[in-house]
Amino acid sequence: MAGHSDGEIVASARVPTTAPDDTMARAVERLKAFQTEHGRLEALGIAAFGPIDLRPSSPAYGCLLNTPKPQWSHARILDRVDREFSVPVALASDVEGAALAEGLLGAAKDADPFVYLTVGTGIGAGVIAGGRPVRGLLHPEIGHIGVARRPGDRFPGSCPFHGDCLEGMASGPAMSRRWGMPAEELTGDLRTEALTLEAGYLADGLRSIVFSFAPRRIVVGGGVGLTPGLLPMVREALKASLGGYPGIDEFTEPSYVRAAELGGMAGAAGALVLAGSASTTRSLTDGPNPT
Repeated sequence: MAGHSDGEIVASARVPTTAPDDTMARAVERLKAFQTEHGRLEALGIAAFGPIDLRPSSPAYGCLLNTPKPQWSHARILDRVDREFSVPVALASDVEGAALAEGLLGAAKDADPFVYLTVGTGIGAGVIAGGRPVRGLLHPEIGHIGVARRPGDRFPGSCPFHGDCLEGMASGPAMSRRWGMPAEELTGDLRTEALTLEAGYLADGLRSIVFSFAPRRIVVGGGVGLTPGLLPMVREALKASLGGYPGIDEFTEPSYVRAAELGGMAGAAGALVLAGSASTTRSLTDGPNPT
């Protein structure tokens, strides 16, 4: 993806995710083609699936950590880009990139702090405060928080690391394994049952977000997260899950949990926002968050 730091896209290309060396080689090839077609790249923004080491002081900075994606654990994403391009680079997780784009252009542009939650092949979250991602030793991995098993649910969970964490119970692969088909193929009473269960697990995850970060808004995206009819059920389930605590009306208003607006372009637009920050004195992704 090539464009400007305000999220405007000039050119785009899709590279299939295969083995790390092949994927990175194709991505570098496309970036070089962008330079030939549109002029020299001034900076790069990388929004990578994770978990990824984002500590600038770490020897593994820009390296994927233990990931369920085959062959990609410990792949050194940043090193390959640094070898090929002598430009500033800003690095974030893919969900942080999507969150930054939703904050600039989408469903969270008038809310800060906010949390962007994506529910698709995995479950991830970008926590944005002061216009920048919130991090500690790692970017938040909210998809791997524990959730209470719903009564009567015997599904063991699909997460290879934790089994029945939020991602293991409510991601797209979890729904496919549980019901024997993808969420978009469910119909009738089975669909109602599946979405009710899904809404309950997601609401428990959102409760953890509310009580941990107290964001001004939660934005939900991803193929499963945007399933027609799901978000109204999640809002109602969240209201029940909060149990009247702490009594702040905004947490239970319909506008508090909103659908993402940028769709599949959010991550790419976020990478452009990152690139725009890469050459500034203080990158969006550098150092502690302001207080």
